[in-house]
Amino acid sequence: MRLRQVEPEYEGRVRVRTRPFALELYGRQAAPRALLAEEWWLAAIQEPAAEFNAFEGDDWPTTTLPAFVAVRAAEEQDARLADALDLRIRRAFFAESRNIGKPEVLLELVRELGGDVAQVAHALDGGGVRVQIEREFEIARQQFGVRGTPTLMLEDGTQLEMPIAKPRIVGGRIVGIRELTCVGESCRAATRALFERALVQRRPDEGSTR
Repeated sequence: MRLRQVEPEYEGRVRVRTRPFALELYGRQAAPRALLAEEWWLAAIQEPAAEFNAFEGDDWPTTTLPAFVAVRAAEEQDARLADALDLRIRRAFFAESRNIGKPEVLLELVRELGGDVAQVAHALDGGGVRVQIEREFEIARQQFGVRGTPTLMLEDGTQLEMPIAKPRIVGGRIVGIRELTCVGESCRAATRALFERALVQRRPDEGSTR
């Protein structure tokens, strides 16, 4: 969200491109509810303007891969639609306790945003887009050394440090966090610094971050 807020200031100079990295492909299962519950409050503290509510009910997603597929399918329609759907899916999960592993939930969100529901439904029914997601996961892991999210890097693979406090987890519980260097709107300057770094490192013909 922070990158998208600052990106308009660098229109035509730096382009943010979001790529899928489904963490459940490591262990072939979605993140355990107990583990995410440990991280929920930490995210809420760092981004007060975002919506975070503890997940209610028993309809916890057993997979999040359909969400990745839906966003990729939306990207084939329109990049702005894909960005909007990505944020809407996150809000549905983190603020509204909705099961984002269910196709019917995802299609409702696509319809809400005015996207082509039939096209996304087709992608969810088939396996082609999921294969793409899995292939990009392996490229990120093996070629670029990605191990978690969020990971920010330049076009040449140089990784940048995000201004967030990452937790240290032992035995499924947070036992420590890195110092909070900024919170919410106060992180704008640090985020702009990332864009400035991209400008310095950009290729002669194009600059972008992954």
